[in-house]
Amino acid sequence: MSTTEILFFFLSALAVFSAIMVLVSKNPVHSVLWLIAVFFAISGHYVLMNAQFLAIVNLIVYAGAIMVLFLFVIMLMNLNAETEPQKHIWMKLAGVISGGCLLLMLISLVRQAIEMNGRKVMMADGNIGLIKNLGKALFTDYVVPFEITSVLFLSAMVGAVVIGKKN
Repeated sequence: MSTTEILFFFLSALAVFSAIMVLVSKNPVHSVLWLIAVFFAISGHYVLMNAQFLAIVNLIVYAGAIMVLFLFVIMLMNLNAETEPQKHIWMKLAGVISGGCLLLMLISLVRQAIEMNGRKVMMADGNIGLIKNLGKALFTDYVVPFEITSVLFLSAMVGAVVIGKKN
């Protein structure tokens, strides 16, 4: 077994365990922290697939910005057991049915993967998904739209400062 396979199985086990802990945790803040662990494991999978840009964007956008936003909202709502609405039997039944459908779909996907065991995925070359190629394309083929976007972001930041400034 190669180190890549060992790392893949470790990241997969971490992602599955963390996802289960998101659902099982009673404290919403702990659930958010476990979800951040899931995003780190997914970013590790992206790196293994030679998609460094997606890994970095996943960490910055999801594990960084979105999860901080979730944490702030959860802490501001001050959730506890007394304020949580009671779940009706229909909501629990809908959860069981949707979970069963997801389980059936996962079983079907595993069967398809077992049938395709001998076939390998074919890629054009090993440079797909590298940040170097993205940067080269941005600064050669798409330099004008890239610069226009930077001016647009700059004007949006100035507008946000002007709107947020008190008189």
